[in-house]
Amino acid sequence: MIEIDGSYLEGGGQILRTSLALAAITQKPCRVYNIRAKRKNPGLRTQHLQGVRAIAKLCDAKVKGDFLGSTEIAFHPGELKGGRIGIQISTAGSVGLVFQVLSLPACFCERDVEIAVKGGATYGKFAPPVDYINLVLLPLLEKMGYRAKIDVLKHGFYPKGGAEVRMEIKRVGELKPLCMEERGEIKRIGGISLASKDLQRARVAERQVEGAESVLRGYEGETEIKTGYVNSLCPGSGLTLCAECENSFLGSDSLGERGKRAEEVGREAGEELASALASGACLDEHAADQILPFLALASGESEVTAEQITAHCRTNMWVIEKFLPVKFEVREGKERAKVICKKI
Repeated sequence: MIEIDGSYLEGGGQILRTSLALAAITQKPCRVYNIRAKRKNPGLRTQHLQGVRAIAKLCDAKVKGDFLGSTEIAFHPGELKGGRIGIQISTAGSVGLVFQVLSLPACFCERDVEIAVKGGATYGKFAPPVDYINLVLLPLLEKMGYRAKIDVLKHGFYPKGGAEVRMEIKRVGELKPLCMEERGEIKRIGGISLASKDLQRARVAERQVEGAESVLRGYEGETEIKTGYVNSLCPGSGLTLCAECENSFLGSDSLGERGKRAEEVGREAGEELASALASGACLDEHAADQILPFLALASGESEVTAEQITAHCRTNMWVIEKFLPVKFEVREGKERAKVICKKI
């Protein structure tokens, strides 16, 4: 059994998600202890628990310790079969994090996977918005042969959630390695600015765009950030930006909160994207972290440039190397870093 210390480095929920995903794929049982040890509320929260149970359904796993607040999980995977899975999230837990735990093992199932999520947030705290996954992560993964579709039927915001999302993940069998060193010229900057309908009179979605554009003026290429107002269980807003370049996609996002001006939400996302573009790298810091397990399972060696290597990245590398015969090499430069995933 592979033993994983959940308090290592960054010490968050990513350790659990990556461990369970790779355990399901490799058919290696694992024990994860000290789960989320470095968080204010350690142990399994609702979205983590639902992720554990969903991936257990995907591979008919036997699980011990799957309850709220649990700091230790023993996971014994069975075969990855696929099919339809329903997930209920009673809080504003992140729908994006549910995708994160299921996205990789789902593509190695015997048949395609359909996931229906009810509840949770499409824009939540400390988690990738579903719009970021659609605009940035999935286009990058398509370069590796990965195919998935996410449809948002209803958006949910912190603190009540209430989203409704459908996901379809195709079986691929084999992932192609990814080699991206130069992002190339910026073709266009796009994005989605969303707010609940009760914020329409205050023009929150438009003001988020204005804040982002105040930072991004001067970049070459077309800029088109869409706005929308949606029905939701509670007031909320969020902005996701994406720069489509010749060879890659880079993104950023920001969450609206009480007391935070809409223009500041936009400027925050705009500055994050501007920083990623200024590095000249092919991956922003969030994509660099999220794509690592896919690189490790690809059929050959991958080399990518990243805006920076975060604690999340280094933690993920450590977990992946526990399960797979790969070695990550990081070469940090003045403005960007290069990550090489070698087979051993």
